[in-house]
Amino acid sequence: MGKKKGEREHALLSASGAQKWLYCTPSAVLEDGIPDTESGYTREGALAHGICELKLSKLFTDKNMPDRTYRSRLKKLRTDEAYQPEMEGFTDEYVDYVSAIAFGFPSTPFVAVEKRLDYSPWAPEGFGTADCIIIYGRDMHVIDFKYGKGVPKKAEGNPQLAVYALGAWNEYGNFFSVEDVHLHIVQPRIPNTASWTVTLGELLSWGELFVKPRAELAYKGKGEFRPGDYCKNGFCKAYGRCRAMAEKNMALMADAIDPVTDGIRKPELMSNGEIGGILKRAQFLKDWVTKLENHALSELVKGGDVPGWKIVEWRSDRQLSDPDSAFRGLVAAGYDEAVLYNRKPIPLTELEKLVPKERRAELLAPYIIKPRGKPKLVPEDDKRPAMQPQVSAEEAFGGDNSYKER
Repeated sequence: MGKKKGEREHALLSASGAQKWLYCTPSAVLEDGIPDTESGYTREGALAHGICELKLSKLFTDKNMPDRTYRSRLKKLRTDEAYQPEMEGFTDEYVDYVSAIAFGFPSTPFVAVEKRLDYSPWAPEGFGTADCIIIYGRDMHVIDFKYGKGVPKKAEGNPQLAVYALGAWNEYGNFFSVEDVHLHIVQPRIPNTASWTVTLGELLSWGELFVKPRAELAYKGKGEFRPGDYCKNGFCKAYGRCRAMAEKNMALMADAIDPVTDGIRKPELMSNGEIGGILKRAQFLKDWVTKLENHALSELVKGGDVPGWKIVEWRSDRQLSDPDSAFRGLVAAGYDEAVLYNRKPIPLTELEKLVPKERRAELLAPYIIKPRGKPKLVPEDDKRPAMQPQVSAEEAFGGDNSYKER
């Protein structure tokens, strides 16, 4: 087995990967042999969590933090290259959500922020960090902040939150008489908030009867590979190379093959019911192919060989190597500096920061609108309400007539 708990930065059976190793038990060991890769989204998420931690600490766990220290730490976080001004508003939404729970009790509750938890009684060497835990009386709240704006997460039956809850009870169960456990998801960029309540008895039963036996298999790399939505949504590192996933997707592609012509079925010859069925089963096929392409590209860039494929140089745009010097030369040659720059309004989120809250209703509110969004195809179990079509597809997506005078 790989590194021991004390040597690992992340547990083999991580809480964030719980849905994967609970339902596809060999996946944890399979992923463990694949190096981690950091993306811009990962850095954004880590930074946003850091800002949330600082703001909540100032409110709850380090109330005596001097304002000067708080401002200094926040200023340092804002120098990170992943920082965007909009992070302030989104992290404030999370802080407001946590505050509404914490300040809703008759007296001060117990609050832990970015708390490292041990859930090894149910998963070998299991540990992880919960974003926020609030305990008051018989109630324990486990709150998870998600900065991503991809798939809306559900609180009901959420394995990551439930595993954190097991760890929280393992940590604090001897000090509090908890009876009900409340799980919360906060995704301000979508926006999506969700909560779900389970009794402590139900949680512990799930831990013993469901988590424990599967975790034993997962820790040993045993069990059956079972591809599912959690492969993509759970960011499985083996997603693009997994043989079980490849076999499942090849089977899905067979549904689109016409048995008579041996070619791809033409959509206009299928009923809406058939099209909906194929889309439902193959919705993640596109993402899987993208993963394959990214892996092949990475291998070829490193000098490897992927039979049947090569890399070519993509078109690039011309650019100035030193714009400042070039512009100074143009101005010196008599060109008006004003024509060298495009003037455009700053984003609304930045504009709101310039205007005091008490004057926004007067100066900005009359001009703020939220245009109707473009149609997006999603499975029917998506929690967002269905959009009622009011325009043609051509008008919605922009067709030849989009720019004609009316």
